[in-house]
Amino acid sequence: MREIQFREAIAEAMSEEMRKDEDIILMGEEVAEYNGAYKASKGMLDEFSAKRVIDTPISELGFAGIAVGAAMNGLRPIVEFMTFNFSMVAIDQIISNAAKMRQMSGGQLSVPIVFRGPTASAGQLGATHSQAFESWYANCPGLKVVVPSNVYDAKGLLKSSILDDDPVLFMESEQMYGDKGHVPEEDYTLPIGVADIKRSGDHVTIVSFGKIIKIALEAAGEMANEGIEVEVIDLRTVRPIDYDTVIKSVKKTNRLICLEEAWPLGCVSTELTYMVQKRAFDYLDAPIIRLTTADTPAAYAPTLMEAFLPNKEQLIKSIREVLYQGKQ
Repeated sequence: MREIQFREAIAEAMSEEMRKDEDIILMGEEVAEYNGAYKASKGMLDEFSAKRVIDTPISELGFAGIAVGAAMNGLRPIVEFMTFNFSMVAIDQIISNAAKMRQMSGGQLSVPIVFRGPTASAGQLGATHSQAFESWYANCPGLKVVVPSNVYDAKGLLKSSILDDDPVLFMESEQMYGDKGHVPEEDYTLPIGVADIKRSGDHVTIVSFGKIIKIALEAAGEMANEGIEVEVIDLRTVRPIDYDTVIKSVKKTNRLICLEEAWPLGCVSTELTYMVQKRAFDYLDAPIIRLTTADTPAAYAPTLMEAFLPNKEQLIKSIREVLYQGKQ
């Protein structure tokens, strides 16, 4: 199987669907002439022309509104935000219009639109460019929220998002665009709302999503050297959440750690904790541990960013805690 970069998987997913359907368009800042801020739309202007690959002004509220209106009138826009931090400028169009239109029109209007771009931290970018909004958007009925952790998933999930008849937030990572992964030549999609077990185990369940899955897999690999088998579940989508896969795993391992690159209050991990204690409380042999970022804006200094983000050492400590409960 061939190996391609994350950014190439994104471009392939968009291009393949645009070849099939002329109603699909791409719009956003620098997506055309510059081939995308992260080169995730490289070559698409040459293939599809400026009519379908559209450079926009620096006006997220404006072009998000145009895209929502276009979707209501038969097109299927893909809107790229240079970062989801900038989607805050357009959030009224996403929350108040895209998410609500099917219900408010009595089912007469749908909004088949994808809002995509990078989320969360990406190094020394400061507090206003290092925020994770997955749980914010997942809180809103009418939206689907997809957060891939690898190249293969990114392509399959983006194609499904483009084909969906309702609005989808497709949230990537600037630090993953150069990642490489195996992707088949043939066409494929992955279902929205289905989690994936990235590593099987019997002793502890870790649930996560997005780029921080890498830390979960590293920690699981180290613990295996001690005979501790950690099951790592990648949610892949945080609305809808595949609760059944998580519950089934917890009933097997009897222990749960939720790992997330987001602030602790009201995050996806909080929702998972509630649902597991509701549906599998009697199976738990230890309290659930939630491992998130620090409850503060992200700093610029690299030492403070290191302290802000969850890390492998913290995760390994958490694994030992749910296993031994202070017995070591």
